[in-house]
Amino acid sequence: MDVALLLVALVVITALAFDFTNGFHDTGNAMATSIATGALKPKTAVALSAILNLVGAFLSVEVALTVTNAVVKVQDKTGAPRPEFLADNGQALLMIVLCGLVGGIIWNLLTWLLGLPSSSSHALFGGLIGATVAGLGWSHVNWAGDGSKLDGVLGKVVLPALVSPVVAGLVATIGTWLIFKITDGVAEKYKEGGFRWGQIGTASLVSLAHGTNDAQKTMGVITLALIAYGSWTDTTSIPFWVKFACAAAIALGTYLGGWRIIRTLGKGLVEISSPQGMAAESASAAVILTSSHLGFALSTTHVATGSILGTGLGRPGAEVRWGVAGRMLAAWLITLPAAGIVGALTWWIGNTVGGIAGAVVVFGILVTLATYMWQRSRKAPVDHNNVNADWDGNVAPTTPATTPAAVPAAAVPGAAAPAATVTAPTREV
Repeated sequence: MDVALLLVALVVITALAFDFTNGFHDTGNAMATSIATGALKPKTAVALSAILNLVGAFLSVEVALTVTNAVVKVQDKTGAPRPEFLADNGQALLMIVLCGLVGGIIWNLLTWLLGLPSSSSHALFGGLIGATVAGLGWSHVNWAGDGSKLDGVLGKVVLPALVSPVVAGLVATIGTWLIFKITDGVAEKYKEGGFRWGQIGTASLVSLAHGTNDAQKTMGVITLALIAYGSWTDTTSIPFWVKFACAAAIALGTYLGGWRIIRTLGKGLVEISSPQGMAAESASAAVILTSSHLGFALSTTHVATGSILGTGLGRPGAEVRWGVAGRMLAAWLITLPAAGIVGALTWWIGNTVGGIAGAVVVFGILVTLATYMWQRSRKAPVDHNNVNADWDGNVAPTTPATTPAAVPAAAVPGAAAPAATVTAPTREV
């Protein structure tokens, strides 16, 4: 079997898998506040978000056309792979892209398991950077561009990561303060009811914006792989089937919910009221749509988290759980290097094994680790039934005992073992 053809197939499958994880990893960016305030029922919220993610993915290709060229030096100014990467139908480049995607997916799944809303974008870029460094060396990473404009890892990834949550937080803080100032004296029930309707609109706008930004990244990766293999030559457009497949993958992932991260964003940072939720979503949509228009591949997670924190700062007396925010910040800081290490290790393993076997081994590592983390998540499930449970510091809420002062039979000498309690399985992602 042609090694390059197998690599293309694995890259496409893995890229769509990354898009799928991106969907359920980032659903909370758009819908966590609406779910927390009761503006939308949990299943309704994720279904609406999935539809709008699907639509948004077709509205722009600015991010898709620049995503890979912004971080690694594998493309020329036209967007085509450099000639040295086209030998053997682009096998060397395809292996780098495959391992970069594996690094991004594994980090996405780990942070989802822990309920940490880290950046899917940075996970992807970190994986690509790590695989590139392992396969080609440090000089092939586009660290700062040519100096003529904001470009490279610093200009297109690091700088937006630092600026976007601050800007979103400031906008949300000011917006929240103004909302409560203007509505001072309005009865609470009317205030909450009115802003819940407003939240439906603003949450929908964030979902649409998320589709215009995050779905583009995977489109760019797949298109680069097709160009490297020689089956696509137009560097100014994206094949329709790639657009459709990526849009469908992120929409499907979004529909499954990502309840663990929705719970952290909706309940863990701030106890959110409807006015705060509308302010957070409005700030997030404004920042994400602006960056999509400019072609910045920023993290929608950073933006949404900054907005939610801003609403806590803008409402007098609101409690901000800085411990939870600190854990999120730590995850943000290590996302690029952690995903990079995974990308580098998988490239080394794949390259050491070599050929078709190397590609299959890398893909097998991904499947094995993904299965393990999914099984671990089943031990403490979070789904649409308990996503809004009171925050007790844990991602997965503890189930209250159904009988008072229950004592395990094993702790009472001579006691008979109780009958097994059967609970209905919960469906959770």
